[in-house]
Amino acid sequence: MSGKLVIFSAPSGAGKTTIVRNVLREELALEFSVSATSRKRRDNETNGRDYYFMSPDAFRNSILNGEFIEWEEVYPDHLYGTLRNEIERIWETGKSVIFDLDVAGGLNLKKMFGNRALAIFVMPPSPAELERRLRARGTESEEKIALRIDKAEKEISRAGEFDYIIVNEDIEDATSESVRLVNKFLSQTEKDGIAETENQQ
Repeated sequence: MSGKLVIFSAPSGAGKTTIVRNVLREELALEFSVSATSRKRRDNETNGRDYYFMSPDAFRNSILNGEFIEWEEVYPDHLYGTLRNEIERIWETGKSVIFDLDVAGGLNLKKMFGNRALAIFVMPPSPAELERRLRARGTESEEKIALRIDKAEKEISRAGEFDYIIVNEDIEDATSESVRLVNKFLSQTEKDGIAETENQQ
């Protein structure tokens, strides 16, 4: 059924991006919503595929013009947001939208769309494993890693606000559970809404 949203959120390094990519390989009538950001593009990223990269000034102008359905300044001058026309573009194709968002952005969308949105929190197995994964990327300074770990602690405290929690200890198991939940959600009629929350630990 079109007109729905599937939201994956997690602390940086928990593995949500990999899970979202795996879910997209299934034939579930989903299309990925590319977020906009004002941070600099990394060498392995492509504009329009990974993010829509904008300058901080251009991003703020788009906010003033009402082009974002949600946005957040995650770090100073590092803004992230969901463009309204990106959601509308996907819905017009008859597909539902899947998001890879930070925790605040995911909860903002869930509050806006209610039962039309499925919000899944991807939990790292432990804080130590999260730190190991962040260091293994080799893309962050010590200062950035410390900021991300501090932010992760705050984000994990909000996990209970999501419809489901999936602990990503094994990526194949986490993907399998994600596909099951998404498939169940997409097959529901709008009046059914989401089944009772089952925060899976």
